[in-house]
Amino acid sequence: MQREEKRRFRRIDLHTPVRYQIRGESDFDNTVSDNISAGGLAFNSLKFIPPSTAVMLEIGLLCRMLHPIGRVSWCQPLPHSNRNRLGVEFVEFSFSEKSFLSEYINIKTDINY
Repeated sequence: MQREEKRRFRRIDLHTPVRYQIRGESDFDNTVSDNISAGGLAFNSLKFIPPSTAVMLEIGLLCRMLHPIGRVSWCQPLPHSNRNRLGVEFVEFSFSEKSFLSEYINIKTDINY
């Protein structure tokens, strides 16, 4: 039986630098994305960040830095590790940055087909 795809946006594997800050905290943490879409991204973190937590993001993409604000959708401990895998939904994203990301994803998706 084939699993029904529930995602609204095309997602690509992308390993790019990400800095994130839990809203209200002063420190940024660094990581690398696992995948990304125009609606959100997934990455690993040393911290367990509860769902619904607001995070400010800095995503390096080509020669640009994108600055969306996201909300943690899910966070799961990784087996045999002190790390967590989490998914973040973008909730605030400038039109020009989101358009840039969408165009990048479309180009990458077209190349891979």
